[in-house]
Amino acid sequence: MVESISLDRTDLRLLALLQREGRAANTEIAAQVNLSPSACLRRIQRLEAAGVVSGYAALVDPKAVGLGLQAFVRVQLEKHGQPSIDLFADNMQRWDEVVACYALTGDMDYLLHVVVQDLEHFSRFLLDKLLNASGVADVNSSFVLRTVKAFSGLPLPKG
Repeated sequence: MVESISLDRTDLRLLALLQREGRAANTEIAAQVNLSPSACLRRIQRLEAAGVVSGYAALVDPKAVGLGLQAFVRVQLEKHGQPSIDLFADNMQRWDEVVACYALTGDMDYLLHVVVQDLEHFSRFLLDKLLNASGVADVNSSFVLRTVKAFSGLPLPKG
């Protein structure tokens, strides 16, 4: 859970820098935001403790690890009661092919970002997992032809 804390201009600059260069040394980060290394580290630790920084990860090129097909799959559930929603959410957490899942407004209930090896892998995922999951009424898939812009961080206010 994110603690409500006040973010000043320096905090926002730190967050932007961490999004771009999460592996940079504390001394490098401190120099770029005009802080001493100890003050910089304290601020970063405060942002981590408050849940503003929820973790660190490497951005991996899917093709470099044999994941050549991405799809966005819109899902509609048969029922919208809590048991159906909980079962669907549990499945999304267990299925590695689903790298992101969003609950939506509108005519479909969820949008899944699915990353797989190839069309055969996608077919197995769709037929064996998603369509077999109890409570799924309809799916509609769109395949990624090329990535124009990938997620690389949040658009933070300038402060």
